[in-house]
Parts: sequence; structure tokens; C-alpha cells
Amino acid sequence: MNLPLFISKRISREASDSFSSVINRIAVVSIGVGLAVLILAFMVLFGFKKEIKDKIYSFSGHLIISKYTLSTSFEEGSITMDDSLIQQLKDYPLTARIQPYAMKAALLKTDEEVQGVIVKGVDENFDTLGFKKHMIKGRFPNLDSKTYSTEVALSARVSNYLQLDVGDEVLIYFVQNPPRFRRLQVSGIYETGLEEFDEKIIIGDLDLVRRINNWPNSLVGGIEIFISDTNQLEKAEDDLFFSLDADLYVDKVTDRYIQIFDWLNLLNRNVIILLAIILFVSGTSIISILLILIMERTQMIGALKSLGASNKLIQRIFIFNGIQLIVRGLFWGNAIGLSLGMVQYYFKVIPLDQVNYYMPHVPIEIDVLTIVGLNLLVLTLIGLTLLIPVAIISRVKPVKAIRFD
Repeated sequence: MNLPLFISKRISREASDSFSSVINRIAVVSIGVGLAVLILAFMVLFGFKKEIKDKIYSFSGHLIISKYTLSTSFEEGSITMDDSLIQQLKDYPLTARIQPYAMKAALLKTDEEVQGVIVKGVDENFDTLGFKKHMIKGRFPNLDSKTYSTEVALSARVSNYLQLDVGDEVLIYFVQNPPRFRRLQVSGIYETGLEEFDEKIIIGDLDLVRRINNWPNSLVGGIEIFISDTNQLEKAEDDLFFSLDADLYVDKVTDRYIQIFDWLNLLNRNVIILLAIILFVSGTSIISILLILIMERTQMIGALKSLGASNKLIQRIFIFNGIQLIVRGLFWGNAIGLSLGMVQYYFKVIPLDQVNYYMPHVPIEIDVLTIVGLNLLVLTLIGLTLLIPVAIISRVKPVKAIRFD
């Protein structure tokens, strides 16, 4: 029989009606609430990161290949997308998919308003399924036309400003010398919540941009590359930069939209600070409860020592008692944190201001490994704090302890 564990269980039962039982509950609540907050914080953090990254990746690949230029214009110089370049990109081990594109500055004009926009021309390689979740009305432009499609997808912000709806026609004037115009039809309206896209980007046919620029079918403005492992983004950028021609530039999407990714990194720091505070508070709570329990059981400690019990045996009694409290706290922390997370995941009860937070509700991403890691971290670090109060037991003198009142 495990004597320290047996005595620890008896202490827990007998303490149910004593003052220490209140302190026990406080310790369990502090650990449970702390873990629940940590689980929710990480689920929300991962949800934010995933939602925002998915939105950016739906517009731009992980890597963008364009003509090397010192210009800051949205319009890239043209590059030749021949068979050798396509094969070179597809043969790269990390390449998952490639899609060409071209940008063109233009003005959308209605009877009452004019709006400056950037036309992003794409072809049939564009990930329309991934982009579909951003479509709030209508459909993605049909790109199967034999010449070029005159359908475009506008952002909700642009369509509201110009008072356009699905099926409406609009004149577009392309900024060049001499100016050229086309009559386009709105096939759909999208919304990402990201100001960088919603304010100015409209989606159209790559062949339309080629026709306006007088490009042959072999020319594109750039190529977006999706890689299979985003953790190797730096490596992929370096590999492609040194393997491609000198006039081609490889840019990471994290650099192109650096302000958004810096904001996500700032969220990481906030969660780490929260983690440290909660571990400190929970550790202090468990130290306090064990000190109170040791004071209440001073006579028992003296009696056990007088019977020949070693300091290690008595210390293990109180360590087992502390571990029981931690385990109970972990149980309730997981139950509360996961329950609240699932409610938000399925019912989206907490809304957000999309203008400031890029999405209409608090996002949730459940990562099992992270939740298991948090449980192990809390159990390990708070468990180590148990060694602080039980060290006092070795200083307790049997004679004084038995007389302690």
C-alpha cells in the first residue's frame, strides 16, 4: 500500500468541513480559471492568425515572383511565363500550386461616382474554391471566355460606394496613355475585412489585362506560388531567388503585408505575458494552500515524526495532496475552456468590429497539441512549486509540533 497517498486521501476527506476546504476550492478555482483563460487565449490567437493568413493567401500566394524593378507602382513589369519557367517552379519540392496574375490601375465610373481601383487579372489556375468563402453575393467571374471575360468581382466597400449590385454594368477606364475603357458586368461581391484588399482590389480576367496592355498570352505581371510547408517560407524564398533569372524578384507575402504580420506577432507576445501571469498566480495559490494545510496538520506531522516517519515520507503526503488539487483544477479548466471555445466556434456568439479586427466575430482554432502542451506546462511548473512549502516540514520538531495549538 502507498502510505503517503493513503494518508493524503484521508486528509482531503477530513478537510471537507474545515477552513482549509475553502482554501482548497480557491486553489482549484484559480488553477481551473487560469487554464481555461489560457486555452481560450490560444484558441483565439490561432483563430486570428489562421483567418487572417487564409484571407491574405486567398489573394496572394506564399511567394510572389515579379519583374525586378525599383518602382513602387501596383503595376508590375511583364515577365515571360514560358514552359521552362513553369516546369522549374513545379519541380521545386516545396511547390504546391502556382497561379499567374497581372495588376492594372483603373477608374470605375458610374453616373454619380468615380472610384480608383486596381484590377487583378487571374486565370483558371486561381483558387476559386478557397476564395468562395469571401463571396457574400453572386459568384466568381467566369474565366472560360474564348477571348476575355468582362465579368468582375467587386469588394463590398467598392460596390457600396458606387451603389452597384450583382448584374449591374459599370464603365472602367484604364490609366494609360491613351486611356482605354471597357464596359464590365458585376458577377459577384466579396468581403475579406482586410482594408488592403477591400478598398481597391477588384478581380477580373487576366486576358482582359493582357488585351489592355497589348501583351501576348505568354506575358504575365507575376506568378504567385503556394508552398506545401509555410514553416519553410524563408528557405523557399532563398532557393527560388538564387535559382531564377537575375531579373526576377521573389517576395514573401509576409514582407508585402508586413504590418499585418507584425500585428499578429504582437498578439503572440501578449499571450506569452498572460501565460506567465496566470502561472505565477496559480503557483502562488497552491503554495498558500499547502502552507495553510501544513499549519493545520502540524500536530499530525509531529506525531508521524515521533513514530519514525521520515521527512521525505511526510513531504510526499502533502505533495500528493497538492497534485490532487492541480489535477482537479486542470479538469475544470479544460471543461470550461473547451466548452466556451466550442460554443463560440459553432454559434459565434461574440461579435467583432470588422473594420478594426478584420473579421465579424471572434475566431476559434482548436489545436489539440497546444492544449495538451498547456496542460503539461501547468502541471509541471505548478507541481514544482509544491517543493517550496513542503520544504518547511523538515524544520518541524516533533515535541513542539505535538504541543502546537
